[in-house]
Amino acid sequence: MPGMGRSSQTGNSLIVSDFHSALFRQLLVVILIVVLCMVGFNVIRTVQYRRLKANGQTSFPKALPSLVAEPLARRFLRITFGCLWILDGLLQIQSSMPLGLPAGVVQPSASGSPAWVQHLVNIGASIWSDHPIQAAAAAVWIQLGLGVWLLVAPRGRWSRLGGAASVGWGLVVWAFGESFGGIFAPGLTLLFGAPGAVILYVVAGIVLALPERAFASPRLGRVVLGAGGAFLIGMAILQAWPGRGYWQGHGGTLSAMVQEMAKTPQPALLSSWLTSFATFDSAHGWAVNLVLVVILTTIGVLFLTGRRRFVLVGLVAFVVLSLADWVLIEDLGFFGSLGTDPNSMPPMASLLVGGYLAMVRLPATADTPSAATDLATTVAHEIPAVAAPWWERATFPYVTRTMAAVAAVAVVILGTAPMAMAAVNPNADPVVSEALDGTPNTIDAPAAPFSLTDQHGNTVSLAGLRGHVVALTFLDPVCTTDCPLIAQEFRRTDQRLGAQSSRVDFVAIVANPIYRSASFTNAFDRQENLTGIANWHYLTGSLGQLQKVWSSYGELVQIIPDGAMIAHSDLAFVIDAQGHVRAELIDDPGPTQTTASSFSSLLLSRIDQVLGS
Repeated sequence: MPGMGRSSQTGNSLIVSDFHSALFRQLLVVILIVVLCMVGFNVIRTVQYRRLKANGQTSFPKALPSLVAEPLARRFLRITFGCLWILDGLLQIQSSMPLGLPAGVVQPSASGSPAWVQHLVNIGASIWSDHPIQAAAAAVWIQLGLGVWLLVAPRGRWSRLGGAASVGWGLVVWAFGESFGGIFAPGLTLLFGAPGAVILYVVAGIVLALPERAFASPRLGRVVLGAGGAFLIGMAILQAWPGRGYWQGHGGTLSAMVQEMAKTPQPALLSSWLTSFATFDSAHGWAVNLVLVVILTTIGVLFLTGRRRFVLVGLVAFVVLSLADWVLIEDLGFFGSLGTDPNSMPPMASLLVGGYLAMVRLPATADTPSAATDLATTVAHEIPAVAAPWWERATFPYVTRTMAAVAAVAVVILGTAPMAMAAVNPNADPVVSEALDGTPNTIDAPAAPFSLTDQHGNTVSLAGLRGHVVALTFLDPVCTTDCPLIAQEFRRTDQRLGAQSSRVDFVAIVANPIYRSASFTNAFDRQENLTGIANWHYLTGSLGQLQKVWSSYGELVQIIPDGAMIAHSDLAFVIDAQGHVRAELIDDPGPTQTTASSFSSLLLSRIDQVLGS
């Protein structure tokens, strides 16, 4: 029947259009932010110029050469992970993200994990599903903002705060989006992306949030490499563990995974490489796994030695292994229209390279305390010590970096604010229901009259409800699937109306030619806790009366041969106080509670429009 049993597709045109429209509107806000920062830059320079002119000076403050450059390891990590965040933000722009991410990425990642992990992940998936456009757009701007923040703030507190912000967002994504990288699920292996890509962003963020003096000795680099070495040895043990399917060739875990990845939409050349590797592993699975175990163990031991020459050999070997795994097993990570990042190998290799640089490429030492460890010290290098506010004596590079960092922070907030609002809003967006059922028809035509009997035995007519807005639908009192959900959405809409509910009547008309007596409508009301709602009317009548109303409102009702229930259209109407139909909606609750909740929001918006007209 029309309006029954449908589901939204990830490429739903309404959702995609609204998503792109939201991104465009937010882009305009981003442009405004940039313009305001440029205005702020010019204001500061104007203040400087006027003060210089008043003091008889002819040139702006010049930056003094920094006594200590940003440590190479820190610069490498900052730029690399800044670029990775930007790439992830750009991947979030894909049209399938609003509807496809929860069911296609988030929830499958939790399969096999303990119940508490699945419960936690479902919380995040529900928030995203309830507010797909807000959530998807927010992820874009948060990640783009974080990336730009890291790139434009090379030194001081701004830069360290960027690292801390990366830690915060990364932990949210790791828990709710990656199910903790699958570390609580069976089959954990480095080859498939453990411990999750974003936890490596978190580690890099922690390193970037440290004071720069932490890079003054090789200790930080040794800690990073030592932790990496211990992790790789642990992964080697898991890879070698019997019974996990990695020693098998044909039908083994690795070959099956690679064969599945080869089916992802991607360039034919890459797909052929994966197919060839899967075939090779099927024929030589035991040997492939032995080589992997030996290589991982050897690299881990080399890292744990802490000796520069050994670590370098291990690092080169790991970079080669990472590249092979990234291409032949992880399949680059971002194909298939739902890829959110380049998977774990690029960030892991980058983090270990940064650790090596922190161990062997120490910053030059200085004899004075001006070995800049934060923003204030850096500014002290660049700004002459005169008795004037900082905005009057700040140098051109400092003002530029500050304004750029402020703009990046504002972009992150632009994404964070709607994400936070979505997280605390229990009502799904109306667009979810519109994506499933279509946009309501806005009309203005006289509603067909009816005079039927309510659940209390009283006669209720459309003429008698004149002066009130009427929300009308058709329900089968013995239905056990859609109708109870639709009734609950009408009940929820009444609750959300608050004081306005006194101006609205919610009317359901029986949609069952057999079970239509008041005893059935009363049983339905008791079952759905509708008996205490004063403005709820569940109407019935003779078969002839009902058939006339069904025909007037286009409600198709038929008995399914050998079926347990009656098939009928899921339709709803909003009728204004003058008795005119103002909106026609399909109230199919859809396959999930999210879609049902979205219908309540959609119905509420249409009732509000009619009340306000």
